[in-house]
Amino acid sequence: MPQLLPHIDQIAREKQRNVLTVEFHDDESHSNINYRQNESRETIIAWLTANDIPHYPCGQYASETRLTAYRGQIYIDVPYDESDERFQRVAAFLENSDGTMKFPNTWFNCYTLEQCMRNVHHDAPGFWDKRAKNF
Repeated sequence: MPQLLPHIDQIAREKQRNVLTVEFHDDESHSNINYRQNESRETIIAWLTANDIPHYPCGQYASETRLTAYRGQIYIDVPYDESDERFQRVAAFLENSDGTMKFPNTWFNCYTLEQCMRNVHHDAPGFWDKRAKNF
């Protein structure tokens, strides 16, 4: 049975807030990787789990013009709020003090609610079914 993953922008609209993800890339060209064999991803998931930080797989920011396969993205269910203790712990685990990532070829992203609201029309009943017919 296929796993249906919510797009990160859909999650932001449901939560009505900015949302955080971790993405994995294999080199400076930012090409896709085999996320199932990525040690950084495994370490990050283990840490999130051990520290009771809710997280789950998510799709990329939705696009009406292209389809892409799941690349191992992880939604981290913590508000983007620098005063939030959970956000501080996640950021300290993922980033060095200068803001660079501790894990190679890993991106820690924030998608703003404002940005994600640009796709609010995707939430209309039947939107994706209609798009699929014309793809």
